[in-house]
Amino acid sequence: MKVLITGAGGMAGSHMVEYFGNFSGGGYQVTGTYYKPTVNLNEIRAKAKLLECDIRYPRSIGRIIEEFQPEQIYHLAAQSYPQISWERPFETMDININGTISVFEAVKDTRKVKAGYDPVVVVACSSAEYGETLNELKGNEVFVKETAKLKPLHPYGVSKAAQDFLAYQYYKNDNIRCIRARIFNSTGVRKVNDATSDFTYRAVEAERDGSYRIRAGNLETRRAILDQRDLIRALVLLAEKGMPGEAYNISSEHIYQMRDIIAMIETEISHKLEIITDKCLLRPSDEKVIAGNTEKLKRHTGWSQKISMEQTVSDMLQYWRKLL
Repeated sequence: MKVLITGAGGMAGSHMVEYFGNFSGGGYQVTGTYYKPTVNLNEIRAKAKLLECDIRYPRSIGRIIEEFQPEQIYHLAAQSYPQISWERPFETMDININGTISVFEAVKDTRKVKAGYDPVVVVACSSAEYGETLNELKGNEVFVKETAKLKPLHPYGVSKAAQDFLAYQYYKNDNIRCIRARIFNSTGVRKVNDATSDFTYRAVEAERDGSYRIRAGNLETRRAILDQRDLIRALVLLAEKGMPGEAYNISSEHIYQMRDIIAMIETEISHKLEIITDKCLLRPSDEKVIAGNTEKLKRHTGWSQKISMEQTVSDMLQYWRKLL
């Protein structure tokens, strides 16, 4: 099985490289692309062929797909931080929208060389597409379904909604077997610039210097947070069993207030933390609750969540302790 992972230099991509590389019997030929990686590539270099590629330039990704002709494409490359999208909206749109077009056009061009080329393309979309819809949910109906309206609240969410619609139109018009994975909050080792990674990193720093003081933003928001390893299993199952053209939520079944994550960290380090509110970490607008209904994912693929948040936090603290 030939597998291509765009964004292998990102957190989710690196975990996907590890997933395929950990099969003792082999059976997978994995190529990963990276550009300005956010992880240490030396941690995954032995498990895949890694190629530098800026997906905004169609010829770069086009050459890779035409030469490699992967049977599964996981399109994970993106500018994936909402906060950065406020600061660099043009760049966010360019990477997320034009990068997606580059991948699908490369599949179309490869078909001109090899008739019948028919890969499955799993596109990493986002819960940020739902935006204000999440704030409009009432009572216990906080787990949003795939049929909900898309009302993104920041440039990143807008770019992901466009990516989602692009994938659908390539499926309808060009018969490319795409699957739209609407990914909710996920975290794990090597993650940077999300609440859990920031909290665990700062906690280890505070543990080292003895201050036990960390900076934080809004601790009142509630998020269904999934371990990256559960996310990767869901993406692989979607490639194998998902229905082309369909959208699927990938979310934790458990909702945590950001204060809950702090409490888990305090339990792991056996010390109370002093929280300093940093206004720079507050967003102009934010969804109060982000959680996805995964009934469709489970029904179509048999996926289930395996890893607890407590285990994820423990693993992340251990990871930072080794690096710092």
